[in-house]
Amino acid sequence: MSSDAVSVPSAGAMLSCPPRLLTAIIVFAAIAPGILMTAPAVAAQLASQWHLTPGQIGQLFSTELGAMSIATLPAWWWISRINWRKIATLAAVVFLIGNLASAIATDFSLLLVLRFIASLAGGTLMILCISCAAGTANPSRVYAFWVLGQLLLGVFGLLALPPLFAHFGLMAVYLILAAIMLCCLPLLSAFPSGFRHSHNAASQMPPSPPIYKLFAVLAVLAFYISLSAVWTFIGTIAKAAGLSPVHSGQVLAAATLFGIIGAGGAALVGARRGHKPLLWIGYGLLIASVLLLSRNPLLIRFTLAAVMFKFTWTFVLPFILARVSVLDNNGKLMNNINLVIGGGMAIGPTLAGYLIESSGGIDALLIGALSCALLSLLLISLASPRASRRLTGVIR
Repeated sequence: MSSDAVSVPSAGAMLSCPPRLLTAIIVFAAIAPGILMTAPAVAAQLASQWHLTPGQIGQLFSTELGAMSIATLPAWWWISRINWRKIATLAAVVFLIGNLASAIATDFSLLLVLRFIASLAGGTLMILCISCAAGTANPSRVYAFWVLGQLLLGVFGLLALPPLFAHFGLMAVYLILAAIMLCCLPLLSAFPSGFRHSHNAASQMPPSPPIYKLFAVLAVLAFYISLSAVWTFIGTIAKAAGLSPVHSGQVLAAATLFGIIGAGGAALVGARRGHKPLLWIGYGLLIASVLLLSRNPLLIRFTLAAVMFKFTWTFVLPFILARVSVLDNNGKLMNNINLVIGGGMAIGPTLAGYLIESSGGIDALLIGALSCALLSLLLISLASPRASRRLTGVIR
């Protein structure tokens, strides 16, 4: 493997993040889930133009999310065997062609197949972005930009797509994604050729035991289950509290803005301070926001809870991923995180819906989300490098 491969992230032996690589990570990590980031606008267009049922629309988005997660499976093989630039080029071309074909598709079954293929390629690019960020000198800052890019593309898409749909129909979103990918093809050369061990890093910190990597993976899973469960049904919580759709919509729009501020704040903080205090603060505010949603919150409390929830979600996530990346010594752990994120986003709404139906209210949902957030905090604390070294010494 060539000398420009990504080094193992660890203290004292980390690579900086060149501007072109940082740009590539931000751009490709935003484009890959572009449809999911603009899901409300795309779903409305699918219903009005294609006359799809809610079940069919859900099936389409589940296909997108599932394909992005499934991309993890082949990556277990290629991530340590094939040049990452070749993988990135192949994935970008497939993504480009898949979106162009989606723009002219007229059959729902064909569209499902095309979206699966395009999303599989997008998931592959997402894995590369996650793994590259893990090998930089300041992964928390890079992950913050990773989140920020997705949020900004989502906001832009939600604002720009409705008028474009009115003139060009559903093809507009697929053509835009294809055009962005085409313009960004020169950035593919910014990706490293692969992931290699840093001899200096290895001498400073031994590989983390598998049990602590498992703690890290489960921490991310529990985190995404909690946040996706609450955010999916936050409109239902507002309705149960007697808030009008107009008021709740305005609050959620403001919350999205604060989500951007949260990711931007994480990018500014970066590694200037230790991750542990920021993790505890972030988790504490997240848990507090879930508690504020309980017992039918009125407008002021609902607004505070929604804004706090979205802000802390995007603020703490980069530090969680940075903490996990420290445990990765071959690139495969961060590859698994891609699968875990998709799994958590799928499990959260399903579990929340079951809890709401079985209990007849939102209390069970909030208790479940609160439990997952606390479990995530416990697991990410156990997965810290210092904790892993201390517990390993006890085991020995």
